[in-house]
Parts: sequence; C-alpha cells; structure tokens
Amino acid sequence: GTEVYVPPQGGRKHPEQKLVKIDTANILFICGGAFDGVEKIISNRTNKQVIGFSVENEDEQYDKDNVLKYINSHDLRQYGLIPELIGRLPVLTYLEPLDKDALKQILTQPKNALIKQYQKLFAIEDIELSISDEAVDFIVDKAMEFKLGARGLRSICEVIMTDAMYELPSQSEISEFIVTLDYAQSKLGNNKVKQLRVAS
Repeated sequence: GTEVYVPPQGGRKHPEQKLVKIDTANILFICGGAFDGVEKIISNRTNKQVIGFSVENEDEQYDKDNVLKYINSHDLRQYGLIPELIGRLPVLTYLEPLDKDALKQILTQPKNALIKQYQKLFAIEDIELSISDEAVDFIVDKAMEFKLGARGLRSICEVIMTDAMYELPSQSEISEFIVTLDYAQSKLGNNKVKQLRVAS
C-alpha cells in the first residue's frame, strides 16, 4: 500500500486539475477478464504427449475439460501481459465456467433478474408476462450451445420477446402473455440463430 494522487474526473486531459490523495493500504484490487485463447497456451505448456505415447502420472489427475485451473504467471506473459503488470498481481486464480444451473439462476432468481425485467416492462402496458419452465430451459440450452455465457441470455431473450413487446401493447384485449417452448422455438428460427452466432 502507498499514497497515490489521482485526478477526481479521471483521464489526463486536464493536467492542471486538483488531485485527490488516496491511501491504497486497505484497498483490494481485482483484475479480471475473459482472456480468450489462453487455454491453448496452457494446453501447450501442460501437454503430456511424448512422440505419440501418452505419459500419465497416476497420482495426478489432469482435467482436460477445464485447463484454466492450471494457469500461472508464465501463461499470462505468453498471452501478452507485460511482466510489470503480472508482478503486481500476487494472487492468480481462475473461475469455474457457468453451467446450466448457474445460468438458470441468473435468468430467474436475482432481484433484477432478466425475466423480472421483462415482466416489469410488460406490466407497464398492463400485460402479465409468464414464461414456462420449458422455455426457460430452452433459453439456457441455447446460451450453452452458442457458448455465449450469461451475456448471451439477454440477446436470446431479446430475439424471443421483441415482437411481442412491440405488438401486444396495441392490442387492448390482451392482458396476459405466456411464453411457451413452442413460441420460443418459433422466434429463434434459423436466421436468428445465424445472427446470434455471428454476434458471439
């Protein structure tokens, strides 16, 4: 920890602005990122193939499905981070990839969950929105299939919900809208799937 002077507005466009002194002794800095492609670097370093023969240690179980757990500072340097930055990160760890259960929880459980946001938007137009469990599972399956992660949930929901969000409010006789599995599948047609894959 040390005392550093930082501009309150950020940036360096106004070097004459007053600086604020911050003591970093009790601040925990967390750096994170996707680091797309670092798995190949880890795989090359931990490759256990020797001239066509597989050499495996019985005491060590190598997890081929999640090579990120074997990441070290050398891998980050090979990836392109400068040593000066890596040296200031004393703890290096990884996160487990999101599974179906985690994506479903993100979609439904938090206070500002994605489905709750859509229910609020429809409620503004006096329309009660409900999504079947099968449709929720379908959305999660597509996010897993396209490898879009949690961010992909919104793009998939947008494809499914957009038409209804624009069309239903003009129909005064409709007070309830149920998203079924068939409806979700019909909205996520082949053209929409191609768009999602391009976006990913």
